[in-house]
Amino acid sequence: MTKQKVVVGEPKSGMDMAMAVVPKALFTTEVKKPPLMPGGYITISKKKLLHDLEINGGTRINAWVESMRASSPTSHRKSTQDQTSWMDRHPSALNVFDEITNASKGKQIVMFLDYDGTLSPIVDDPDRAYMSDAMRATVRKLAGCFPTAIVSGRCRDKVYNFVKLAELYYAGSHGMDIKGPSKGSKYKKVYGLLMEKTKSTPGAKVENNKFCLSVHFRCVDEKKWSELAAQVRSVVKDYPKLRLTQGRKVLEIRPTIKWDKGKALEFLLESLGYANCTDVFPIYIGDDRTDEDAFKVLRKRGQGFGILVSKIPKDTSASYSLQEPSEVMEFLQRLVDWKRCSLLMRRRF
Repeated sequence: MTKQKVVVGEPKSGMDMAMAVVPKALFTTEVKKPPLMPGGYITISKKKLLHDLEINGGTRINAWVESMRASSPTSHRKSTQDQTSWMDRHPSALNVFDEITNASKGKQIVMFLDYDGTLSPIVDDPDRAYMSDAMRATVRKLAGCFPTAIVSGRCRDKVYNFVKLAELYYAGSHGMDIKGPSKGSKYKKVYGLLMEKTKSTPGAKVENNKFCLSVHFRCVDEKKWSELAAQVRSVVKDYPKLRLTQGRKVLEIRPTIKWDKGKALEFLLESLGYANCTDVFPIYIGDDRTDEDAFKVLRKRGQGFGILVSKIPKDTSASYSLQEPSEVMEFLQRLVDWKRCSLLMRRRF
């Protein structure tokens, strides 16, 4: 990938990013008020999440394991009635596609996409989470129509090696890649300790994502989750400036700075010149608990919406849902077709 340093709207934070140049024509739109958000959603209590997840709060291992099960379900535990009720609150983005595009008319759509579980399926080996050629082709076409960013918990280089599209924006390590350099020595030490502690747990895999560390338990027997959580806790408890969070079959160790996927979304919008614009329509698609920070930002802004990728009901601040990456690809392709059709109609008239 040939990186190109460009200045995009001179963000207040003064942070640099490596990004591709987006055609200026994509940013000129008619100014209108932001769209109304669809009604009905479930909020997650931040206090409860911190109580369940923060390593420095003296959380019991049992609470961790229950939280691990909740975000990494091994079976469908919700009844058909619960599923129907949840779908009423978070309808399929495919079924309400016209409603979505109508809300975005006259505004600049900006796309934000998680990677694992959104553009690629969740697999046992995280190093083999490849996206299909069809998905890559669809995302390439999407980037030709709208500014598009990948926001992932993985390091930016690793995500790029999976996606291999130079025309996208990449925000790795939950957006901390775009924030700037970090003290790598601490992470190397904690990484080594985690590798040593977890080697006795079959299936556990530790991944160094540069600005955060991930302990994957996709291949760990559920009976061993409590043991693994205790191993991770024994390492992180000695580092008060690090905190433990948990996503879809992964425990993540991150610095205790106020930076997450929601902050990354806001930073990218500011960098593109959309910080205080009423004519921008961000769409964020993700499947993980860490994506909730971005969904909440969109709710707070009153602009655009979030789409949760999930086959089962989950507490979420997303407005809509899609069940799996194949539906994500279909939705993205429909967006591309809609944009191209809109441009064709505009030229005719």
